[in-house]
Amino acid sequence: MIVRQLTCRAVITSHLLHAPLRKPRASTDMARPSSDLAAFREIFSKAKRVAVLTGAGVSAESGVPTFRGAGGYWRKWQAQELATPEAFSRNPSRVWEFYHYRREVMLTKNPNPAHLAIAECEERLAAQGRQVTVVTQNIDELHRRAGSKNILEIHGSLFKTRCMSCGHEAANHKSPICAALAGKGAPDPDTHDAQIPAQQLPRYDNTQTGCHGLLRPAVVWFGETLDSDILTRAEEVLDSCDLCLVVGTSSVVYPAAMFAPQVAARGVPVAEFNMEDTPATMRFKFHFHGLCGTTLPPALARHDTESN
Repeated sequence: MIVRQLTCRAVITSHLLHAPLRKPRASTDMARPSSDLAAFREIFSKAKRVAVLTGAGVSAESGVPTFRGAGGYWRKWQAQELATPEAFSRNPSRVWEFYHYRREVMLTKNPNPAHLAIAECEERLAAQGRQVTVVTQNIDELHRRAGSKNILEIHGSLFKTRCMSCGHEAANHKSPICAALAGKGAPDPDTHDAQIPAQQLPRYDNTQTGCHGLLRPAVVWFGETLDSDILTRAEEVLDSCDLCLVVGTSSVVYPAAMFAPQVAARGVPVAEFNMEDTPATMRFKFHFHGLCGTTLPPALARHDTESN
Protein backbone atom coordinates (compact mmCIF):
# COMPACT_ATOMS: atom_id res chain seq x y z
CA MET A 1 0.00 0.00 0.00
CA ILE A 2 2.83 2.42 0.73
CA VAL A 3 4.25 3.91 -2.44
CA ARG A 4 7.52 2.03 -2.67
CA GLN A 5 9.24 4.54 -4.91
CA LEU A 6 9.13 7.17 -2.17
CA THR A 7 11.84 5.68 0.00
CA CYS A 8 14.68 8.11 -0.55
CA ARG A 9 15.31 11.27 1.44
CA ALA A 10 16.39 12.97 -1.74
CA VAL A 11 12.68 12.83 -2.55
CA ILE A 12 12.00 14.38 0.84
CA THR A 13 14.20 17.35 -0.02
CA SER A 14 12.44 17.80 -3.33
CA HIS A 15 8.99 17.75 -1.79
CA LEU A 16 9.96 20.02 1.09
CA LEU A 17 11.32 22.66 -1.24
CA HIS A 18 9.22 22.31 -4.34
CA ALA A 19 6.11 20.15 -4.36
CA PRO A 20 4.44 19.47 -1.00
CA LEU A 21 1.16 17.60 -0.82
CA ARG A 22 -1.41 20.22 -1.72
CA LYS A 23 -4.45 21.00 0.33
CA PRO A 24 -7.62 19.95 -1.45
CA ARG A 25 -9.77 22.86 -2.56
CA ALA A 26 -12.78 23.45 -0.41
CA SER A 27 -15.93 22.01 -1.96
CA THR A 28 -19.52 21.34 -0.99
CA ASP A 29 -18.88 17.60 -0.70
CA MET A 30 -15.75 17.88 1.45
CA ALA A 31 -16.67 18.82 5.00
CA ARG A 32 -14.20 19.87 7.65
CA PRO A 33 -12.91 17.01 9.78
CA SER A 34 -14.79 16.58 13.04
CA SER A 35 -13.43 17.82 16.36
CA ASP A 36 -15.99 15.81 18.32
CA LEU A 37 -13.93 14.17 21.07
CA ALA A 38 -16.79 11.93 22.20
CA ALA A 39 -17.19 10.57 18.67
CA PHE A 40 -13.47 9.88 18.44
CA ARG A 41 -13.51 8.20 21.85
CA GLU A 42 -16.29 5.87 20.76
CA ILE A 43 -14.22 4.70 17.79
CA PHE A 44 -11.10 4.50 19.94
CA SER A 45 -12.88 2.27 22.47
CA LYS A 46 -13.46 -0.38 19.79
CA ALA A 47 -10.13 -0.19 17.98
CA LYS A 48 -7.97 -3.31 18.17
CA ARG A 49 -4.91 -2.13 16.21
CA VAL A 50 -3.97 1.52 16.57
CA ALA A 51 -1.23 3.10 14.46
CA VAL A 52 0.28 6.34 15.79
CA LEU A 53 2.28 8.40 13.27
CA THR A 54 4.41 11.09 14.92
CA GLY A 55 6.55 13.93 13.63
CA ALA A 56 8.65 16.86 14.76
CA GLY A 57 5.72 18.71 16.32
CA VAL A 58 5.42 16.31 19.24
CA SER A 59 9.15 16.64 20.00
CA ALA A 60 9.05 20.43 19.63
CA GLU A 61 6.74 20.50 22.65
CA SER A 62 9.63 19.04 24.66
CA GLY A 63 11.84 21.90 23.49
CA VAL A 64 13.66 19.89 20.82
CA PRO A 65 15.12 22.10 18.04
CA THR A 66 13.66 21.21 14.64
CA PHE A 67 16.30 22.93 12.42
CA ARG A 68 13.52 23.85 10.00
CA GLY A 69 12.34 27.11 8.53
CA ALA A 70 13.62 30.58 9.37
CA GLY A 71 16.18 30.44 12.14
CA GLY A 72 16.63 26.70 11.70
CA TYR A 73 20.39 26.91 11.48
CA TRP A 74 23.30 25.30 13.30
CA ARG A 75 26.06 27.85 12.98
CA LYS A 76 25.61 28.98 9.38
CA TRP A 77 24.29 25.71 7.97
CA GLN A 78 20.85 24.21 7.67
CA ALA A 79 20.33 20.54 8.43
CA GLN A 80 20.04 19.71 4.72
CA GLU A 81 23.63 20.90 4.26
CA LEU A 82 25.01 18.70 7.05
CA ALA A 83 22.79 15.61 7.02
CA THR A 84 24.17 14.09 3.82
CA PRO A 85 26.74 11.41 3.00
CA GLU A 86 28.65 13.98 0.96
CA ALA A 87 28.91 16.40 3.90
CA PHE A 88 30.20 13.61 6.14
CA SER A 89 32.73 12.55 3.53
CA ARG A 90 34.00 16.12 3.11
CA ASN A 91 34.06 17.09 6.77
CA PRO A 92 33.23 14.33 9.29
CA SER A 93 34.42 16.54 12.16
CA ARG A 94 31.84 19.25 11.40
CA VAL A 95 29.02 16.76 10.94
CA TRP A 96 29.93 14.99 14.17
CA GLU A 97 29.97 18.36 16.00
CA PHE A 98 26.43 18.95 14.72
CA TYR A 99 25.20 15.56 15.87
CA HIS A 100 27.11 15.73 19.16
CA TYR A 101 25.32 19.02 19.86
CA ARG A 102 21.96 17.44 19.09
CA ARG A 103 22.69 14.40 21.28
CA GLU A 104 23.75 16.56 24.21
CA VAL A 105 20.67 18.78 23.84
CA MET A 106 18.42 15.71 23.80
CA LEU A 107 19.89 14.51 27.09
CA THR A 108 18.46 17.67 28.69
CA LYS A 109 14.96 17.11 27.29
CA ASN A 110 12.17 14.91 28.60
CA PRO A 111 9.09 13.22 27.13
CA ASN A 112 6.06 15.49 27.30
CA PRO A 113 2.43 14.56 28.10
CA ALA A 114 1.81 13.46 24.49
CA HIS A 115 4.68 10.94 24.58
CA LEU A 116 3.53 9.71 27.98
CA ALA A 117 -0.10 9.37 26.90
CA ILE A 118 0.89 7.23 23.90
CA ALA A 119 3.11 4.99 26.04
CA GLU A 120 0.47 4.57 28.74
CA CYS A 121 -2.16 3.79 26.12
CA GLU A 122 0.07 1.13 24.54
CA GLU A 123 0.66 -0.59 27.88
CA ARG A 124 -3.00 -0.42 28.91
CA LEU A 125 -4.37 -1.69 25.61
CA ALA A 126 -1.78 -4.48 25.45
CA ALA A 127 -3.28 -5.92 28.65
CA GLN A 128 -6.60 -6.06 26.79
CA GLY A 129 -5.16 -7.88 23.77
CA ARG A 130 -5.11 -4.70 21.70
CA GLN A 131 -2.08 -3.19 19.97
CA VAL A 132 -0.61 0.29 19.64
CA THR A 133 2.36 0.85 17.31
CA VAL A 134 4.27 4.11 16.96
CA VAL A 135 5.68 4.92 13.53
CA THR A 136 7.86 7.98 14.05
CA GLN A 137 9.92 10.27 11.87
CA ASN A 138 11.70 11.54 14.99
CA ILE A 139 15.23 10.47 15.85
CA ASP A 140 15.28 11.65 19.48
CA GLU A 141 14.12 8.44 21.23
CA LEU A 142 11.63 10.37 23.39
CA HIS A 143 8.96 7.75 22.67
CA ARG A 144 11.28 5.06 23.98
CA ARG A 145 12.12 7.08 27.08
CA ALA A 146 8.40 7.61 27.70
CA GLY A 147 7.92 3.85 27.82
CA SER A 148 6.65 2.97 24.35
CA LYS A 149 7.77 -0.50 23.23
CA ASN A 150 6.33 -0.95 19.72
CA ILE A 151 8.26 1.73 17.85
CA LEU A 152 9.34 1.95 14.23
CA GLU A 153 11.93 4.73 13.77
CA ILE A 154 11.83 5.27 10.03
CA HIS A 155 14.62 7.88 10.08
CA GLY A 156 16.86 6.10 12.60
CA SER A 157 18.09 7.35 15.97
CA LEU A 158 20.51 9.97 17.28
CA PHE A 159 21.63 7.41 19.82
CA LYS A 160 22.71 4.70 17.41
CA THR A 161 25.90 4.55 15.39
CA ARG A 162 26.97 2.64 12.29
CA CYS A 163 30.52 1.66 11.34
CA MET A 164 31.58 3.02 7.97
CA SER A 165 33.90 0.02 7.48
CA CYS A 166 31.88 -3.04 8.50
CA GLY A 167 28.34 -1.67 8.81
CA HIS A 168 27.89 -2.72 12.45
CA GLU A 169 25.09 -0.77 14.09
CA ALA A 170 24.60 -0.37 17.83
CA ALA A 171 23.02 1.81 20.50
CA ASN A 172 25.35 4.46 21.85
CA HIS A 173 24.31 6.76 24.69
CA LYS A 174 27.78 7.92 25.76
CA SER A 175 28.10 11.57 26.75
CA PRO A 176 30.24 12.81 25.18
CA ILE A 177 30.35 10.16 22.50
CA CYS A 178 34.15 10.57 22.34
CA ALA A 179 36.68 12.63 24.29
CA ALA A 180 37.56 14.90 21.38
CA LEU A 181 33.97 16.13 21.10
CA ALA A 182 33.68 17.14 24.76
CA GLY A 183 32.64 20.79 24.89
CA LYS A 184 32.37 21.00 21.10
CA GLY A 185 29.37 21.62 18.84
CA ALA A 186 28.31 25.09 19.97
CA PRO A 187 25.64 26.32 17.52
CA ASP A 188 26.59 30.00 17.49
CA PRO A 189 27.31 31.37 13.98
CA ASP A 190 30.71 32.75 15.01
CA THR A 191 31.95 29.41 16.41
CA HIS A 192 34.86 27.96 14.46
CA ASP A 193 34.96 24.31 13.39
CA ALA A 194 36.90 22.13 15.80
CA GLN A 195 38.60 20.34 12.88
CA ILE A 196 39.00 17.13 14.87
CA PRO A 197 41.23 14.54 13.14
CA ALA A 198 39.30 11.52 11.89
CA GLN A 199 41.23 9.17 14.17
CA GLN A 200 39.89 11.06 17.20
CA LEU A 201 36.25 10.99 16.08
CA PRO A 202 33.94 8.17 17.25
CA ARG A 203 35.38 4.81 16.17
CA TYR A 204 34.18 1.23 16.32
CA ASP A 205 36.34 -0.82 18.66
CA ASN A 206 35.87 -4.51 17.96
CA THR A 207 38.67 -6.50 19.53
CA GLN A 208 37.46 -9.74 17.92
CA THR A 209 37.51 -8.58 14.31
CA GLY A 210 40.03 -5.79 14.72
CA CYS A 211 37.67 -3.28 13.09
CA HIS A 212 38.28 0.31 14.15
CA GLY A 213 36.24 2.00 11.46
CA LEU A 214 34.90 5.53 11.66
CA LEU A 215 31.39 5.65 13.14
CA ARG A 216 28.57 7.76 11.74
CA PRO A 217 25.15 8.55 13.22
CA ALA A 218 22.72 5.76 12.33
CA VAL A 219 20.16 8.15 10.91
CA VAL A 220 18.78 8.41 7.38
CA TRP A 221 20.46 11.30 5.64
CA PHE A 222 19.17 13.23 2.65
CA GLY A 223 19.91 11.21 -0.46
CA GLU A 224 19.79 7.88 1.37
CA THR A 225 17.22 5.10 1.08
CA LEU A 226 15.05 4.32 4.06
CA ASP A 227 15.50 0.92 5.70
CA SER A 228 13.40 -1.52 3.66
CA ASP A 229 12.75 -3.80 6.64
CA ILE A 230 11.36 -0.94 8.72
CA LEU A 231 9.25 0.27 5.79
CA THR A 232 7.86 -3.25 5.32
CA ARG A 233 6.93 -3.41 8.99
CA ALA A 234 5.36 0.05 8.81
CA GLU A 235 3.35 -1.07 5.80
CA GLU A 236 2.07 -4.09 7.71
CA VAL A 237 1.02 -1.87 10.62
CA LEU A 238 -0.77 0.61 8.35
CA ASP A 239 -2.45 -2.11 6.28
CA SER A 240 -3.88 -3.79 9.38
CA CYS A 241 -4.76 -0.86 11.65
CA ASP A 242 -8.38 0.00 12.36
CA LEU A 243 -7.57 3.46 13.76
CA CYS A 244 -4.76 5.84 12.84
CA LEU A 245 -3.53 8.88 14.75
CA VAL A 246 -1.36 11.55 13.14
CA VAL A 247 0.44 13.49 15.87
CA GLY A 248 2.55 16.60 15.34
CA THR A 249 3.47 15.98 11.74
CA SER A 250 3.40 18.51 8.91
CA SER A 251 2.39 15.92 6.29
CA VAL A 252 4.96 17.26 3.82
CA VAL A 253 7.88 14.89 4.49
CA TYR A 254 7.82 11.86 2.21
CA PRO A 255 7.25 8.97 2.34
CA ALA A 256 5.56 9.52 5.73
CA ALA A 257 3.23 12.13 4.19
CA MET A 258 1.61 9.31 2.20
CA PHE A 259 0.96 7.00 5.14
CA ALA A 260 -2.15 8.47 6.76
CA PRO A 261 -3.92 9.54 3.52
CA GLN A 262 -3.54 5.99 2.23
CA VAL A 263 -4.99 4.61 5.46
CA ALA A 264 -7.90 7.05 5.16
CA ALA A 265 -8.42 6.01 1.53
CA ARG A 266 -9.32 2.49 2.63
CA GLY A 267 -12.01 3.83 4.97
CA VAL A 268 -10.12 3.66 8.27
CA PRO A 269 -10.75 6.57 10.67
CA VAL A 270 -7.75 8.91 10.89
CA ALA A 271 -7.44 11.54 13.63
CA GLU A 272 -4.98 14.40 13.29
CA PHE A 273 -3.58 16.16 16.37
CA ASN A 274 -1.68 19.29 15.38
CA MET A 275 -1.22 22.99 16.01
CA GLU A 276 -2.46 23.82 12.52
CA ASP A 277 -4.05 22.36 9.44
CA THR A 278 -1.75 20.37 7.15
CA PRO A 279 -1.98 19.55 3.45
CA ALA A 280 -3.63 16.25 4.44
CA THR A 281 -6.14 17.56 7.01
CA MET A 282 -9.18 17.46 4.72
CA ARG A 283 -8.60 13.77 4.03
CA PHE A 284 -9.12 12.81 7.68
CA LYS A 285 -12.18 12.07 9.79
CA PHE A 286 -11.00 14.05 12.83
CA HIS A 287 -8.77 17.03 13.50
CA PHE A 288 -7.95 18.25 17.02
CA HIS A 289 -6.30 21.65 17.04
CA GLY A 290 -3.80 22.58 19.72
CA LEU A 291 -0.73 21.36 21.52
CA CYS A 292 -0.44 17.57 21.28
CA GLY A 293 0.41 17.43 24.98
CA THR A 294 -2.97 19.04 25.69
CA THR A 295 -5.24 17.35 23.15
CA LEU A 296 -3.86 13.81 23.12
CA PRO A 297 -4.05 12.72 26.81
CA PRO A 298 -7.85 13.08 27.11
CA ALA A 299 -8.30 11.43 23.72
CA LEU A 300 -6.33 8.34 24.77
CA ALA A 301 -7.46 8.14 28.40
CA ARG A 302 -9.15 4.98 29.67
CA HIS A 303 -12.62 4.60 28.18
CA ASP A 304 -15.61 3.62 30.32
CA THR A 305 -15.99 0.40 28.32
CA GLU A 306 -12.44 -0.82 28.93
CA SER A 307 -12.28 -4.06 30.90
CA ASN A 308 -8.96 -3.45 32.67
